[in-house]
This record gives sequence, structure tokens and C-alpha cells, in this order.
Amino acid sequence: MTKIKWGIISTALIGTAKVIPGMQTSPDCEIVAIASRSADKAKAAADKLGIAKAYGSYEAMLADPEIEAVYNPLPNNYHVPVSIQALEAGKHVLCEKPIAMHAAELEALIAARDRTGRQCVEAFMVRHHPQWQRTRELARSGALGRVMSVNGLFCYFNRDPANIRNIPETGGGAMYDIGCYPIVTSRYVFGEEPRRVAAITEYDPDFKCDRLASVLLDYPSGQAAFTVSTQMANYQRMHICGEKARVEVEIPFNAPPDRPCRIFVDDGSKLGDQSRRVEEFPTCDQYGLQGSAVSQAFRAGHSGEFPLEDAVKNMRVIDAALEAGRTGRWVELAA
Repeated sequence: MTKIKWGIISTALIGTAKVIPGMQTSPDCEIVAIASRSADKAKAAADKLGIAKAYGSYEAMLADPEIEAVYNPLPNNYHVPVSIQALEAGKHVLCEKPIAMHAAELEALIAARDRTGRQCVEAFMVRHHPQWQRTRELARSGALGRVMSVNGLFCYFNRDPANIRNIPETGGGAMYDIGCYPIVTSRYVFGEEPRRVAAITEYDPDFKCDRLASVLLDYPSGQAAFTVSTQMANYQRMHICGEKARVEVEIPFNAPPDRPCRIFVDDGSKLGDQSRRVEEFPTCDQYGLQGSAVSQAFRAGHSGEFPLEDAVKNMRVIDAALEAGRTGRWVELAA
């Protein structure tokens, strides 16, 4: 296929440091432009990343007829309005996670997708990494027996008051920023939606954002439990446990692009991980793989495996986890 010509909305760090370099490794992506509210910032990013065009406004870039698709890494509160703007300009959209501030907000985005005939996909790059595809294969093939538990921990330390992750109005807090990952991967592994959600949440007294949350998801087939924090030592790990064996994903979310990744499969026949075997995956860039998958889908005129309807389901679980943390009660999810 011919490469999709991409424009990047904003010079956000996630884009310039991770997503753009990853997409530039993809045989299906060509990054042709980047835009910022500051022309100088756009030019500096374009020069650094070898991008031909730099725009001093998002609107100017969206008016460029060469650009077929845009990547939107703006703060969470701008995801839906700017993605709608891009769709209405005739561009396909890859939008950072979480794609909205709440599930109801996605009604307008889906309407814009249907009205314009363009596609919009939520950027959960982890679903494109072979370590998670293999984990799902093991879970759904019966190799683990009935999968009963998915659990994990994801945390980092950030108390910068100027950082958008610590500003409630822009969608800051642990649940939006990182809680969405164990939610989406547990849904990915189980292949179904949770029935209800419980959570215990602690809020930063200065920022008013959730800084620590422990969440329990009740699925028809089993349970998922995870803890996330924006004020703990850096760590991440996920465990998928079944009747016969378990899978441990060593670096589940920030999979490094410069070395192989590993999962551990263990039937528990020996204590202390002595019976575990290692499955290693060749070095790859999950952002590049995501770029290829999404570009191929866009070229074919569809959204791929994860359309906006899937994003709505994930957002509903995030909404429920936030509500459960505020109220201290189980929150039921509609079937």
C-alpha cells in the first residue's frame, strides 16, 4: 500500500519523544507535518525530527490537502473537540488515550465519524505489541486453563504542579493517565466487559487529582485488580493467572523499543519461579506497530480491530472506577 501521510497536532512530549520516532520506523506512515500554537516550537520540532512542514496553528495544518490523517496527543480535555475538528477537515484521526473525559462525550465524536466518513481510533499502543498479542493468545487458547485473575501495578512519581497529569481540568490524575492501561489490557485478555467496579482512591490535597487508586473489576469470567499511583516509585507489572498456569508481563506498558521484551509462563510446579519459562520477543517499537496497523486500516476504509465503540466501553469502565473511588460503592455497568 502507499504510505498514509500524517500530520501531528502539537509538540507534546509523548509525540516527539515516542510516537513520532516510532511511526517513522513504519513502512506505512509518512510524517509530513507538525503543528503547534507556537510557530517556533513547531519549526524546532520539525527540524529535530526531520519533518518537512511546520505550522503555527492546528487549523493551518488541517487545511493542508496533502495530509490524510492526524495524530492528536493534546491534553485529555482537547481530545474530543480537536479530533472532531480534524474529522470535519477530512482527516482520519489517531487520538491519545484516554480518548475523552467521560464516555458520554464520545457520542459527538462517533457522530462526527459517521457524518464525515473518516475514521478515528484510540491510541492504545500496547494492543499492537507482540507480547500482549501472545498473552491474549495464551489466555484464550486454554493454555492457562480458565483465566480467573488479571492483576497488576503501574506507578511513577510526579509532583510537578505545572504538569498536566496534576491538573484536574485537563484530565489529570492516576486513573486517566495510567489506570486506563490495566483496564484496557484486562478487557483485551478476558474478551468481555466487567459487570461492576469497586475502588479505593486517595486524592492529592494540593492538586485535587487522584494520586493512588486500587480498583477491582468483576468480569463474567473472573476478576481484575490493580493499583495505580502518580506518587510512588516507578514500577509496572501485570499477571494473568489461570487454573493451570500464569503469565507475567515484565514491562507491560512502556515496552522499550531498543531491546527484546519478555513474558514469563509458569505452571507453578516449582516454587520461587523455578518452573517458569521465558518467551522473548524481538526488538520492536509498539508505536511503529500501532502506526502500521492504523494506517493499513485507514487505507482500507475502516478502523481496524478497535473502533470508537470499543473506546466507549473502555471509557465507561474508567468513569465507573472514578465514581466508585468517590463514593466508596460498587458501580454497576450496563450489559
